[in-house]
Amino acid sequence: MNSDVKNVARGTFSETKIDDGFFVLTYQNENIYTEVIERAIDSSFIQFHFCLKGSSKFIFNEGRYALDILEENSLLLYNPQRDLPIHLELNPNSWLVSVLISIKKFHSLFSQEADYITFLSDDNKDKKYYKDGKISPSMAIVLTQLIHYNLNQSIKNLYFKGKAYELLSLYFNRSEDANIEHCPFLVDETNVIKIRKAKDIIIARMAEPPSLQELADEIGLNLKKLKEGFKQIYGDSVFSFLFDYKMEFARKLLESGEHNVNEVGLKVGYSTSSHFIAAFKKKYGTTPKKYLMSLTS
Repeated sequence: MNSDVKNVARGTFSETKIDDGFFVLTYQNENIYTEVIERAIDSSFIQFHFCLKGSSKFIFNEGRYALDILEENSLLLYNPQRDLPIHLELNPNSWLVSVLISIKKFHSLFSQEADYITFLSDDNKDKKYYKDGKISPSMAIVLTQLIHYNLNQSIKNLYFKGKAYELLSLYFNRSEDANIEHCPFLVDETNVIKIRKAKDIIIARMAEPPSLQELADEIGLNLKKLKEGFKQIYGDSVFSFLFDYKMEFARKLLESGEHNVNEVGLKVGYSTSSHFIAAFKKKYGTTPKKYLMSLTS
């Protein structure tokens, strides 16, 4: 028997229509085998694919061409010359979110910015376009919210619409061209590395994070450059980013069912449960206890 043969099963995805010519698809393969997912898409659509966890493979031209998408990476595909139907091999324990948007709808969103978005320029508009990139922490939060949607079904379309627009905004805010154009400071790769180090430090020590000045000293940048650079790369201030990260981390801990509210609060740096409950409610509009109840209702 050939040991390379994979255990493959037909998979499913959840599709939400945002608008005419605008869809969000979420896939979760929690199985121990690869799932194959297919969906027809015509050539008028731009495809954004975000792999939040695990890895996947897109197969094109009846298996003659394949593109891998790895954890925390994104893929943008557009080919006005031919249809690019989704034929996806989703590996075990993998999560993927896809945004499909027609070029007509997309132009209406970015009509003022068409020159700034490379593949919308007059020179490129009839050419195929492919771009891979990293998922930023801000984008990862939105993607996780889409994967774990558990609010009332009656508001799902509205919620997904808001998140889809937020995701596209963050995606294009992260373009290298824009960063270099708007913030010369970031052209210096050593500064980018220092800012990323700052992000890693506050995440690793989120229960007792350093002050901004201590953080600046630790990474070897002055305070002003730390603030400007962090905002430019991650789209938020240091502590606002950390707050969002801590709340998302806390939410996952609660979902695991292995910790009570007090324990989760302590793990993310709240010495009293009342402060944690207030922070959680500020972020998600509900208390941790009610949130847990909503998961089982």
